[in-house]
Amino acid sequence: MGAVSTWREHRTLTGKHVRLEPLTPSHAPGLLAAGRDPDVWTWLSSTRPTTVPEMEALITRALADPDRLAFAQICADTGEAAGTTSYYDIDEQHRGLAIGHTWIGSRWHRTGLNTEAKLLLLSHAFDHLGAIRVAWHTDHRNERSQRAIERLGARREGVLRSHRIRPDGTIRDTVTYSVTAEEWPTVRPALTAKLR
Repeated sequence: MGAVSTWREHRTLTGKHVRLEPLTPSHAPGLLAAGRDPDVWTWLSSTRPTTVPEMEALITRALADPDRLAFAQICADTGEAAGTTSYYDIDEQHRGLAIGHTWIGSRWHRTGLNTEAKLLLLSHAFDHLGAIRVAWHTDHRNERSQRAIERLGARREGVLRSHRIRPDGTIRDTVTYSVTAEEWPTVRPALTAKLR
């Protein structure tokens, strides 16, 4: 386990079901189509864009965040933009980061796309960056997200109370999860098996 690439290098990660490529405004039309189901946006920290310029503005905000590497999730079978995901809370000194700002269009829910995206991100973090901890954060009311994170093999760590303000102005508690470098050799084969 050694650092063979820099922590803020934005590169394309490719699997059988999904390609994670650096997010750009050119992804806006495809992401607008993928994200047309309002249910996709229920637990996200931004409201659903309804026009290409609104999606471009959302992408521009993601790209302006110096503590975030945002990816478009591209369906390998069709070449369609299926959603986004990111590395964030990047802490090279303490060798940790988080995976989040994730959403995929409803037609890709419970497919291999999301599982493989997480496998690619975890593999890159642990095997190439030398991370010792990868975290997730989710709304305490978002039980579907919590189950999905647990299916990845992450362990629940606790709840951050009054942690965020939702787009509707209500206060959110955040459930935290992580996978550590010591757990990765067990998590990786389990995730790989899920894709078979």
